[in-house]
Amino acid sequence: MADSDFPLVQFMREGFDPVAELARIRTEHPVYPMEIPGGQTVYLVTRWDDVRAVLGDHERFSNDFAGVIGLGSNQEDPGGLGFRDPPEHTRLRKYLTPEFTMRRLRRLEPRIEEMVEEYLDRMEAKGSPVDLVESFALPIPSLVVCELLGVPYEERADFMRMSADRFDFTAGPEASLQAINDAMTYLTDLVARERENPGDGLLGQLLREHGDELDDRTLASMADGILTGGHDTSTSMLALGTLWLMQNPEQAAKVREVDGYVNDVVEELLRYMTVVQVAFPRFARDDLELHGHQIKKGEMVLCSLAAANRDPSLGDDMDQVRPGRETAGSHMAFGHGIHRCVGAPLAQMEMRIAFPALLRRFPDLHVAGEVPFRELAIVYGLKELPVAW
Repeated sequence: MADSDFPLVQFMREGFDPVAELARIRTEHPVYPMEIPGGQTVYLVTRWDDVRAVLGDHERFSNDFAGVIGLGSNQEDPGGLGFRDPPEHTRLRKYLTPEFTMRRLRRLEPRIEEMVEEYLDRMEAKGSPVDLVESFALPIPSLVVCELLGVPYEERADFMRMSADRFDFTAGPEASLQAINDAMTYLTDLVARERENPGDGLLGQLLREHGDELDDRTLASMADGILTGGHDTSTSMLALGTLWLMQNPEQAAKVREVDGYVNDVVEELLRYMTVVQVAFPRFARDDLELHGHQIKKGEMVLCSLAAANRDPSLGDDMDQVRPGRETAGSHMAFGHGIHRCVGAPLAQMEMRIAFPALLRRFPDLHVAGEVPFRELAIVYGLKELPVAW
């Protein structure tokens, strides 16, 4: 691999696996300085202990992207909890955390089961073969977000289109940015309507309980963060997980037939796939030292979640799927520290419902063509997954 490839090595994969060069960097360079276009230096952190240390240290490392690069207007601010520091991050997260407890989420479980069965019915009616991404992995997470937020039924088709378009980079960055703007415009309008007549979804609940503390744009930004964090990631996990299960029929049979086994499989696939390849960037609050490297105030540190979750210090055969590992559940697929994904329990619930239902409906599901993987993607996944039964 040429030196010019190093700034992208954290996004490179060969099938399910991070490229071998990333493992070499993890072994030889605990902190790896990379020069990016513009001459700036970014420090890549790859080892389990170091990644946990950086992500867990909000005293020395900041997530305030807008503040570091000097954005001034609210419209330019990327928004979302991932780009905020305490105390603002703490204030906003306290509103969301109660909504993502398992007790609250269980009210969604019957609806998720209904959605999964509905799209399996559609697949069956359409007939084999189909693209599983388009027919199943993409619409399920989008509809779950609709149900969670309280998007009206008659508006869900348009909302799903906006959701999909923002992650479709084939039309160029302008189209993706336009879809993001469209989604924010829609969500801001939805919040305004919910404020007048709060519904049963998360937005209505937050407005009933904290409406005087949250303005419309802040609440829309929080909703957009849920969409960003819960849509593309879950789509990728459903598609990649299904591909792995089809390639490992003995595991697919256990998921299909053994009650509860899917829990072990989901946790191990989350670690193994680590679809969010790097965490939100961190910025040094002051000059500091990290493994002998002098990092200046404002310089960026990137934490490779994919490399950390394969670190051999965690156990044997970390490049293999071993459901039921002793370390199950301690992976960093959802990040770590105060910025760990607030929607993790919902994503896990989606997979625990979707995988067994899919495999029971189509017990002989198999790959029916070439499977193109995404290239150089922050969220790793499949462009499409042709399947037949």
